[in-house]
Amino acid sequence: MRSFLALALAFMLAAVPVVAHAGAATDFSLRDLNGTSHTLSQYRGKVVLVNFWATWCGPCQVEMPHLQAMHAELGPKGLVILGISADDAKLDAAVKPLVKSKGLTYTILRDPTTTVVSQYNPGKTLPFNVLVARDGSVAKVHSGYNPGDEVTLKAELVELLAK
Repeated sequence: MRSFLALALAFMLAAVPVVAHAGAATDFSLRDLNGTSHTLSQYRGKVVLVNFWATWCGPCQVEMPHLQAMHAELGPKGLVILGISADDAKLDAAVKPLVKSKGLTYTILRDPTTTVVSQYNPGKTLPFNVLVARDGSVAKVHSGYNPGDEVTLKAELVELLAK
């Protein structure tokens, strides 16, 4: 019975989507869909949600409308969303049509070599969200997506924006 309880507890903890992560967010430079270069450090002083996704990732596509809604509501309050596509060069042609079909207006960046994905998320779990506080520190990390996770994510963003 003890083994079963220990195993059940381990499984529940592994399924928790939010993990606290301390330290400064690693700066990066990536290009958007128009070829303009963006660095994470250029958004210092704002709350930044870095969202790693791919066109082939079903949960990523389910999460996107929620991120768009947060962008529309919280963007005027200082939230910046950087959606980073982890699609390789072969799938590059699929990124723009997906972004258009989802009506995404937040910044979409390309990471075809997955260099930045690997820095933040070595296991390359998608979707993967990193919440960066105004001071450039990593406030929270979310791995994966389950329906309802957007409620927690939005509450954390509202809290960070209030600081």
